[in-house]
Amino acid sequence: MRHILTLNSGSSSLKFALYPLAGAASLDALTPRYRGKFTGLNGGAPGFSLADGEGHPVAAEMGELPPSLDLPGATARLLGWLDAHPDLALAAVGHRVVHGGRAYHRPVRLTPEITDALKAFESLAPLHQPFCLAPVAALAERYPELPQVACFDTAFHADQPEVARWFALPREMTERGLIRYGFHGLSYDYINQVLPACLGDAPRERVIVAHLGNGASLCAIRNGQSVASTMGFTAIEGMPMGTRSGSLDPGLVLHLIQQEGMSADEVTELLYKRSGLLGVSGISGDMRELLASPAEEAREAVALYAYRAVREIGSLAAALGGLDQLVFTAGIGERAAPVREAICRGCEWLGLALDPDANRRDALRISRADSRVSAWVIPTDEERMIAWYSARLLGQA
Repeated sequence: MRHILTLNSGSSSLKFALYPLAGAASLDALTPRYRGKFTGLNGGAPGFSLADGEGHPVAAEMGELPPSLDLPGATARLLGWLDAHPDLALAAVGHRVVHGGRAYHRPVRLTPEITDALKAFESLAPLHQPFCLAPVAALAERYPELPQVACFDTAFHADQPEVARWFALPREMTERGLIRYGFHGLSYDYINQVLPACLGDAPRERVIVAHLGNGASLCAIRNGQSVASTMGFTAIEGMPMGTRSGSLDPGLVLHLIQQEGMSADEVTELLYKRSGLLGVSGISGDMRELLASPAEEAREAVALYAYRAVREIGSLAAALGGLDQLVFTAGIGERAAPVREAICRGCEWLGLALDPDANRRDALRISRADSRVSAWVIPTDEERMIAWYSARLLGQA
């Protein structure tokens, strides 16, 4: 049996899933045979876990993981494990690639030339792009004939109105590609695909999806198409995140460089790795730890996170001309009931009435039956989206 392998690689983790190609007839029919991940790479405490399609843990022999295990090492161990199991033969590999620039609006089969072109966007997503592309060469060397597909987080937003993508910069800069791209597109694409089944007859002309995880953004979707998003040229704009600052006054960045003498590298480190929930709380960038902490600083960090989310929702509702549905997804959105409650309370002016009991239970619908704007919790599945697009590109779906 042949499979589609999906890879979602980051600086400290490698997530993967295996989907039988025979199940690629439709998105609903795609069911993973395995999901797994390496964590604690590049200087952390390396770990590995594997589960079957139902989420039950599965034993897998990966050998002892050295403290120095990095992304190439984890990739090599994964490929070695696959080679040792002939029943897991690969038909294709689908990669989550964060940035596709202006040239790549749809999934594409990777070639050396396209891979090199995508490396040019590394400065726009320094926490993601280099790691997204890192496994490509190892796979090409090991399986030279194996198709590899890039699926882009920017693609879902590529058809936004131009006015939603422009910065007020000189026109020649806009023409060079200094525009708003938006991210988390694979997650939004998946939610958009499953919305009809989840919402039934509920109106879905104007929808805001809140992808709230370690990285966080929101997207306004009108009639199934992205019309505005909170992330722009890079994956740092918008609301605060685990360790990222979110939007800042550009003058503040100039102040850090000109008045406080910080270098560009130091500012990058500050805004990407020492800000957000971690910076405000001084405790952690992990929402679970902050919600469990009695510290006032933790409470303030969570309050700022929710406040900024509400501000973004107001902006996106204006872009939509109103709001029918608010959808929470990703790790915080799916599992942090207190955060959802704070955000929903801040949206009461839009006509959203929270059902506290449903929210505590992480129910599908967490708003009251009489709420003019309904709120939902819908788990995202970027890996399934990658597998589906890879199968389609190969003519298997």
